[in-house]
Order: sequence, then structure tokens, then C-alpha cells
Amino acid sequence: MLCSSATTILGSMNWCSFNGRWRSGEIRRILFLLFLGQVVSFALALASFTSSLIANLGVDAPCSQTLFGYLSLALVYGSVLLYRRQKLLVSWYWYLLLGFVDVQGNYLVNKAYQFSSITSVTLLDCWTVAWVIAMTWFFLGTRYSLWQLFGAVICVTGLGLVLISDAGVGGEGGSRPLLGDILVIAGTIFFAMSNVGEEFCVKKKDRVEVVSMIGAYGFLVTVVQVSILELKTLESVEWSADIILAFAGYALAIFMFYTLAPFVLKLSGATMFNLSLLTSDMWAVVIRIFIYKQQVDWLYYLAFALVIIGLILYSTTEKDPVPLLALEDGNSSGQYEVLTEESEASRNESLAS
Repeated sequence: MLCSSATTILGSMNWCSFNGRWRSGEIRRILFLLFLGQVVSFALALASFTSSLIANLGVDAPCSQTLFGYLSLALVYGSVLLYRRQKLLVSWYWYLLLGFVDVQGNYLVNKAYQFSSITSVTLLDCWTVAWVIAMTWFFLGTRYSLWQLFGAVICVTGLGLVLISDAGVGGEGGSRPLLGDILVIAGTIFFAMSNVGEEFCVKKKDRVEVVSMIGAYGFLVTVVQVSILELKTLESVEWSADIILAFAGYALAIFMFYTLAPFVLKLSGATMFNLSLLTSDMWAVVIRIFIYKQQVDWLYYLAFALVIIGLILYSTTEKDPVPLLALEDGNSSGQYEVLTEESEASRNESLAS
């Protein structure tokens, strides 16, 4: 009788705790964050697939393929920024630096597809997580609990299972695998710098401004690099419908990725963002199933479950999470508050007193 009563009390306490966390929005925030992270991960998988397809079609233009993605970001979000008619909250040279490192990360990883397999690129791309944890620790003052680090380890372990299974499908080493591996590792360092810088900007300033400036300065840096490195390559390309569609698909994937990434960065940070991206290889498998009709090994399902468990563990033990209500406010820092005559007068009175 006592056992059943204790069980009933514990069950009611657990339900009250769950109900309280649901009403506070914590559980909804976690579920929304996990969902949003997977949408961004799918966009990255689409970008990786189209980038690999461009390389397989014989086009060696890793910088040119990002050109239209950056241009679309600059045109869409730059128009919103011009409509607001507001001054930049971050100096232009910081955005130039952010655009530069982002372009280099895309360039190096896309270049690696010319020399290495998509499996090797995906494996080494997870190094971004380690770089991001180190950079956010030292530069942004982010502190991680042991449970968060354990969740990150579980995510990487899940990715390892994917790669073990994927070795039988995409295990070919490529023409110069060592060079490809070096390019990917170098690219992850630039990606980490870009993610950490973008996290700082979107949490302190405005998301639209950050995305539009990354698009604008990324486009300018890309134009310069294309004019130096890839003009002869573009002239020698025999353009076909497949190549044009691959370029268009990559531009669309990049636009989706950079549009949604700031939400994850603002809600949780660069580490959670990159942990979510570890499932991009699994989404790439889904794409291969529908396009190439390939079979899926059972390890993929186990790996996906491990990554999701790691993400839940990381997100539920995160310190000082950003509430879901922050999404409703496009600028949580309050930099864009418009002062009416009444509010201005009341502020002057308070200052005088």
C-alpha cells in the first residue's frame, strides 16, 4: 500500500514537474531548437550533396559555386536592411572579416571534394565542433558542464557509426585523399571562426543585419577570389543543364542554411549549432536513397538515435538558455527601440530628476 502510494506521489510530482516546464516554455524551446537544428542540417546536407555533384560533373570551381548563394542573401536581406534605414550596429570591417573567413571555409571544404571522398570530408568536418568549443570558451566566456561535454561526445560517437557504415558505400579515397583531408581541417578552423563570430553578432545585435552583411561581403570577397583563381576554369567549363541545376541547388541550399542558422545560434550557440549539423551526413543518406536508390544499413538508425540523445542531453543541461519568446522579438538587445515624443519627454524628466 505504501509502495503504491509512493509511486502515485512520485508520478504526480514528475507530471507536475513536466507540466511546469511545459508551461514555462522550456520543453517547447528544446523541441523547437531540435527541429530547427535538423532543418539547418538538412540544408547543409543538400549543399554537400550538390557540391559533391558539381565536382563529379568535372567542374573545379569551389569559390564560384558560392557566388550566387551570397548574392541572394545580400539582395534579400540587404533590401530589408535598406528599408529599415538604420545605421549598422557593427563596424563594416568586422563584417568584412566575418565574410572573409566564411568564404575561406566554404572554399576549402568545397575544394576538398576534388581530392577526397564525401565520407572523408564529412568525417573531418566534425572537427568544427572541437574548434567551436575551444573558441567560445576562450573568446566568448562560454562555460560547459560535464553533461554538455558528454552529450557532445555521444553526438560524435553517433557520427562515427555513420562513417563506419558509410565506408562500404562511399569509402573510395579520392585522387589525393591526404590533400583533401588537410583542406577540410583548415576549412573547419575558418568555419569555427565564422560560427563563433556570427553567434556573437546575432546574440548582441540584429540577425537581419548579420545575414545581409555576410551575404554582401561574402559576395565581394568571392568575386575577388574568382577573378584571381577561377576565371580560366569557368571559361573551360562546358555548361549543361545538369551543371546549372547543381549550381542552382547549391545556391538554394546555402540561402536556406544562412537564413535559418542565426536562429539556432541565437537560441543556443555555436556549439549546439555544430552538434545539430552532425546529422547532415544522415540526411545526405536520405538524399542518396531517393536519388541513387541505395540501401541503408541499420547502423544509420542507431547513429541517428545516438546523435538525437546527445543533442537532447546537451540542450537540457545548457546553462542560461534563451527563452522561446526571444524569437518573437527580432532584436532582443533593444537597439532598435523607437522613441516617441512622449517617451522622449518622460526620459528627459527622469534624467532631470
